[in-house]
Amino acid sequence: MVNIWNMQFRDLKRQYLALQADIDSAIKEVISSTVFIMGNPVVELEETLAQYVGVRHCVACANGTDALVIALKVWGVGEGDAVFVPDFTFFASAEAVSAVGATPVFVDVDGKTFNINTLDLETKIAETFAIGRLRPKVILAVDLFGLPANYHALQQIANKYQLKVLEDAAQGFGGGIDTRKACSFGDIATTSFFPAKPLGCYGDGGALFTNSDEWATLARSYRMHGKGDNKYDNVRIGMNSRLDTLQAAILKVKFKAFANYELDAVQQIAKRYTDNLHTMVQTPFVPQGFTSSWAQYTIVLDDENHRNNLQNSLKTSAIPSMIYYPKPIHEQAAYGTMVDKPTGCPIAERLCRTVLSLPMHPYLEIDEVDMISAEVAKAISSL
Repeated sequence: MVNIWNMQFRDLKRQYLALQADIDSAIKEVISSTVFIMGNPVVELEETLAQYVGVRHCVACANGTDALVIALKVWGVGEGDAVFVPDFTFFASAEAVSAVGATPVFVDVDGKTFNINTLDLETKIAETFAIGRLRPKVILAVDLFGLPANYHALQQIANKYQLKVLEDAAQGFGGGIDTRKACSFGDIATTSFFPAKPLGCYGDGGALFTNSDEWATLARSYRMHGKGDNKYDNVRIGMNSRLDTLQAAILKVKFKAFANYELDAVQQIAKRYTDNLHTMVQTPFVPQGFTSSWAQYTIVLDDENHRNNLQNSLKTSAIPSMIYYPKPIHEQAAYGTMVDKPTGCPIAERLCRTVLSLPMHPYLEIDEVDMISAEVAKAISSL
């Protein structure tokens, strides 16, 4: 029997109860060691994740936003540089660009995948070159809701205009295209270990991935106050962005569950949602050969009123839901005085008015999925 009164959007308590013995043991071991900063679990986690992704280096850091900032610092991106960012994503993707003094140029997204629109990207790149005020430097592609962006097309565009590709896989860890995994597509890739992410810790955490020995060395320097040979040899202006040993130890335990069964579980849950709902609403689209890690399961309604009415109806039935994201980044107050407003991101603007994310996590039961789907169907029939 489903107890809807205890339903969580992403149920971290169920996950903890399933992994409690191993997590408690890992935490106790770190506390006993008293090595709370850059202990062995950090290095072990980096090696494990690099091997899983299929790249030479994983550099853990304090959070996913810092990972983006560090990547941009590694490339020397700064004032006068343009970084092309999808307009429909979390604010941090653009914030990291502004944090290094560069300018985000907002690009519309694809209405089916929700990821950066390659046609609009080329338009925005051409506009930026024509205006001449900014130097195009980086394409920052977001693997939104767990689905990798179209990196084949993005790399062709990057090669054409001599740009670097930064993969923001904050939500995408575990996804993939054909035999390659997310965090292996960009020249540098980043992810987040925020608790609600596909692979999350019990606080903030992040990492960046690269095959470049030089960039990895620079990233390790930037994350620790710009250190050189040791922490008292500071050769550049860096930041304090180390992953705590406790978080690394927790992530090591959670990664085993993630790789062994959690990723498979969310595939089955997403399929059940889609089977139940595809005739009533626009359900998530996963292109042939792509794999989503299902950070969110997001449906699209006809208009804002339908979306809001559905959310209110689900709330009445004690079913949590979330709106990712209620406004495009270019409408955020922080960018209200920007010189370079987008020439148009209509798809992003429409999605902000019409998307709704349903409960999604690997410990969601199939009967719960069916119950949620039934409530969605009932609400839609009355709209």
